[in-house]
Amino acid sequence: MNKRPLSVTLIAFLYLTVGILGFTFHGREILANHAFHYDDALIELTELIAFVCGVFLLRGRNWARWLAVLWIAGHVAIMFESLQKGVMHIVILALIAYALFQPEARTYFRHSDEAGS
Repeated sequence: MNKRPLSVTLIAFLYLTVGILGFTFHGREILANHAFHYDDALIELTELIAFVCGVFLLRGRNWARWLAVLWIAGHVAIMFESLQKGVMHIVILALIAYALFQPEARTYFRHSDEAGS
């Protein structure tokens, strides 16, 4: 059995939390407005993707770490409305990418994928 690195566990729980809280918060806003727009569907989809990343990071799926990095990279692109927000998201992206692709994490995802096959 290949032990999951603490960094992967923490990132997975971060994605789970962001997914659940974001989906709930935005869902309540949609219900309060009594209207559903195209943008609302995209927001809820991004929150659902965050949740899926968290679940499958915990399960050691290699594709989930790539999706997690793409997810936060997308946030870098959309949150660059100010330099401060953009830089903050770039730092978060760098930390997540580093943690998910360090040697210990690579070993975990490689062995988890082999065991899941």
